[in-house]
Amino acid sequence: MTAPLRDKRPAKDDPTIAERLRSHRTLAGAPQAELDWLIERGTLGHFLPGDDVVLKGEPVNTLYFILKGRVSALANVGGTWRKVMDWRDGDATGLYPYSRITVSSGGSAVEERTEMMCIDREDVDRMPVACPHVTATLVHAMIDRARTFKENDLEGEKVASLGRVAAGLAHELNNPASAATRGAKLFGDAIAEAEEASRVLGAAQLSESELAAVERARGTCLQVRPTGVSPLDRADREEAIAEWLARHGIDDRGAALLAETAVSIGMLDELARVLSSDKLGAAIRSMVAGCQARGLARDVERASSRVHELVSAVKRMTYMDRAATPEPVDLRQGLTDTSAILAHKARTKSASLTVDAPDGLARAVGIGGELNQVWMNLIDNALDAVGDGGRVTVSARAEGPSVVVRVIDDGPGIPEDIKRRIFDPFFTTKPVGQGTGMGLDIARRLVESNNGRLDFDSKPGNTEFRVALPIT
Repeated sequence: MTAPLRDKRPAKDDPTIAERLRSHRTLAGAPQAELDWLIERGTLGHFLPGDDVVLKGEPVNTLYFILKGRVSALANVGGTWRKVMDWRDGDATGLYPYSRITVSSGGSAVEERTEMMCIDREDVDRMPVACPHVTATLVHAMIDRARTFKENDLEGEKVASLGRVAAGLAHELNNPASAATRGAKLFGDAIAEAEEASRVLGAAQLSESELAAVERARGTCLQVRPTGVSPLDRADREEAIAEWLARHGIDDRGAALLAETAVSIGMLDELARVLSSDKLGAAIRSMVAGCQARGLARDVERASSRVHELVSAVKRMTYMDRAATPEPVDLRQGLTDTSAILAHKARTKSASLTVDAPDGLARAVGIGGELNQVWMNLIDNALDAVGDGGRVTVSARAEGPSVVVRVIDDGPGIPEDIKRRIFDPFFTTKPVGQGTGMGLDIARRLVESNNGRLDFDSKPGNTEFRVALPIT
């Protein structure tokens, strides 16, 4: 419930009220007749720090002129209350003339002892006729207030979007970073083993022909086997090489490393025909040590490249160091980067997330960072909608004068009774703390500010959000 107005009394009972209103920033230029009308109908109320002027979801039925003190407007963002605006001496808040507000979308908190003159709804409705000057001033203030709230909503959603990017990046970076660290730690031992294997091979005193045979085998060994080999074929190959090593009295622990290369049993047989058993063991040890060192180097390189790709994707997606001005935007790159950041979320649900956009896709005109925030919101919502093993497909095609991006999921669909509300601010079907209710509202605003159009169709098993943007 709203906190009671302490010491509530008619404003006309305060002998200084007329002078106080004339010095009030919002009312300073109003004719005295309008001030007298407000004084006749207004009441004075006092709040103490910690009091609530209005709570989220409560009816808004009063216009407040703040005479002294400070009140903060609060919005629930992601389950956390955040201050979005302060009202101080000289400000007005609450129900303005012509305002369509019925219930509060946020809350309020009194920060210090506050005194306000209050006008009830029935008198606020009469103000356009009785107080046209004050009404005009409040309409301008209402426009400014709406603009401020929208800007704060956008900033709040940007923070939430940044949180999703940070979470996605942390998950995606974890595996390559761990692989690079693990490879670097093992690399020292691998180099030491390669050096020792080289000393043993040198001590074997191979002839030129024997050394040439070893170098041929080593060259083949250093070639990585083609991709696409099934796990079963790889296991059979490793087992065959291990058996060959055991037959020749050589430690078979290197079989797994040799199995990842292009070396064949035939090549090993050829090497065995040229070398004695002692020399063969030294040659194989040298080959295995080289494979291990180079394999670790490849692992570190791949992991580092993956980290670089992810960081580059975030830089591209957020348009770091780029001015927020309309320009030709590569939608395919933006969709790919956004999907890469959200890939971890798809994996946690064993869901598939695919991007279907052709090379050479026509570029759209827009602000790239804003459009990528749209993709982030739409794809994130789609992943929330699908169940385990679900499917989200993102496509982009040129259609007439527009590029149309579609985000499709096979979730349960949007119920008919809430379809008309999904773009409403603060409306969400997610549990408390998991959604701000601003994502789709802001996505639509961003699309429209980029001269585009956002709409959707939904039925069980197929929900499609479409964004159409003008081609360059």
